[in-house]
Order: sequence, then structure tokens, then C-alpha cells
Amino acid sequence: MVYKRREEEEGEVIRVRIPHKNKREVLGVVDKMLGGRRAIVQCMDGVERMGRIPGRLKRRQWVAPGNVVIVVPWDFQDAKGEIIYRYTRPQAEWLRKKGYLK
Repeated sequence: MVYKRREEEEGEVIRVRIPHKNKREVLGVVDKMLGGRRAIVQCMDGVERMGRIPGRLKRRQWVAPGNVVIVVPWDFQDAKGEIIYRYTRPQAEWLRKKGYLK
């Protein structure tokens, strides 16, 4: 019996991390870098937040303006949040194609 691989049918298979609503994760696009591991992020819930990039993400993957990221708003101040994940370009295109990004 012959099985077709999913890659042959649809092209390249991409694994994408989706934000968890129960953990208060929100998709956002980086507008501007402020320096000092901070960035202005336009979130998909309509709020512009100042995001803080933790050291583990800063050293592993650089965040630049235009990148799609996952932000977790702070409990005590909704206008600020933590940037916890940065999507690669193919992952961001998949999110746009599936309707997660506007």
C-alpha cells in the first residue's frame, strides 16, 4: 500500500504555534523598536502595547519592526506586556492565509 506524504499534496508543511486565549496570549505586529529590549506592538485586540523582550528571546531570535509576535499583557497594566514568541516569515504568511492576522 502506498501512502502520499502531506508535503507532496499541499507543498511545504509548516508547524505554527497558535496563541492560547486561556493564557491571555494575543497576536501582534511590532511597529517600532524603542531600545532597552522594548518595542511598540499593535495587537490584534486593537490595543497598542509596549512589549518587553525577555533575555532568552533577545539572544536567540532578534525582533525587528514588522515581525509578528505573541504578546502576554500584564495583569496589573494592560498597556504593557511580554513578547514571548516571534514568528518566522513562512509562519506569518500561514497565519495571514488562515485568517488569524488582519
